[in-house]
Amino acid sequence: MALIKSISGIRGTIGGQQGTGLTPVDLVKFTAAYATFLMESNPGKKLSVVVGRDARISGSMVNNVVVGTLMGMGADVLDIGLTTTPTAEIAVVEEHASGGIILTASHNPKQWNALKLLNAKGEFLSSIDGIRVLEISEKADFSFAEVGNLGNYRKDDSYIQKHIDKVLALPLVDAEAIGKADLRVVIDAVNSTGGLAIPALLKALNVRKVDQLYCEPTGHFPHNPEPLPEHLGDICDVVVKNKADLGFVVDPDVDRLAIINEIGEPFGEEYTLVAVADYILQHHKGNTVSNLSSTQALKVITEKAGGEYFASAVGEVNVVEMMKAKGAVIGGEGNGGIIYPDIHYGRDALVGIALFLTYLVKSGKKCSALRDLYPDYYISKNKIEFSPEMDVEKILKAIVEKYKSHPMTTIDGIKIHFDNEWVHLRRSNTEPIVRIYAESDMLAKADNLAKKILNDFKEILKDN
Repeated sequence: MALIKSISGIRGTIGGQQGTGLTPVDLVKFTAAYATFLMESNPGKKLSVVVGRDARISGSMVNNVVVGTLMGMGADVLDIGLTTTPTAEIAVVEEHASGGIILTASHNPKQWNALKLLNAKGEFLSSIDGIRVLEISEKADFSFAEVGNLGNYRKDDSYIQKHIDKVLALPLVDAEAIGKADLRVVIDAVNSTGGLAIPALLKALNVRKVDQLYCEPTGHFPHNPEPLPEHLGDICDVVVKNKADLGFVVDPDVDRLAIINEIGEPFGEEYTLVAVADYILQHHKGNTVSNLSSTQALKVITEKAGGEYFASAVGEVNVVEMMKAKGAVIGGEGNGGIIYPDIHYGRDALVGIALFLTYLVKSGKKCSALRDLYPDYYISKNKIEFSPEMDVEKILKAIVEKYKSHPMTTIDGIKIHFDNEWVHLRRSNTEPIVRIYAESDMLAKADNLAKKILNDFKEILKDN
């Protein structure tokens, strides 16, 4: 069993003893702590909280406990039911709510679930706010409402359609052009809420030929739900078999988007953001942001368009903070997460699909030819485990010293730049590992660069 508490929420495997897994007791404790935090942030005001969930098997149980706890803390609850993470973010703003909770473990397997916490802007909590929630939770410093002050409950299943309407209203989304292209599209929604949202979105975008894979929101994931190339064999085969123009894959909470081209090959999760950003930058000159572990291809196309690229620390909240600070017109993460401020500050696969389809049909190109417009970069992802007695910080400082003649970024671990290559070392917040990502213009070169740093790490460890 596993229970991981972090500034962005709590996640864990269902069942087990209290404090060792995500049990009903843990759900009550953490939800009450979040409600207490909202009370501190909104003194004297009646709280209102939006709650939504993905389709995983434990969702109904978790939802019942969380909703009941919020009401027990005196908060009014709007339950938007089976939904997507970006839909819940939009609902918080539309409802002028005090905050929101999304019940999803994102790309984690079916035995996991999580509470992701939002502020009144429909954005993930800042690190300071997240730490405060954890403090309240550890102290169990909360008090439940008396009977006359219990919260009220309301259900509203309309928010996916409201989300779609907002996507269609974006000036750079052209449903008429998409309809005229007469595309055939395959979708894989991993039997979660993408099966509700994506077919409805495509219908609204006038896509009439849609082949659906795993679109029943049962929570029984037919394959590993993280949309990586090694998990997408089924949709790749169907795209080729059905002679489709492209395919879309989303994760269980629909904030990440992977694309399959017409010859059944992954477009590349790093390039979902690159392609959409290219389209946006053609119409709105400006800056872009992604995190330190994302491809430098975004930097290349941004500078080509006359804008400036900025890299943030890893984590959606960090990307959003830098996007606001730098006035970015588009941003996101290299895992297929697109953040388009014109609709809201959150990763959103629905927005990504609508913008990508518009760009594709207006370019007049096939999906594979569109990908060929961008420079080829490859990321090698590695990790090294460490024991409790290892002084990881000392090792990282030694690596900084060894490569001090190279340009370096240290806002989130260490990122070392080598001409047209980079390597990023980052200690995990949730596991005893150091992640080592390297990028180059050939995968073999990226692998070699990562191995070089891995060997440095091991040599320094041996000497200490």
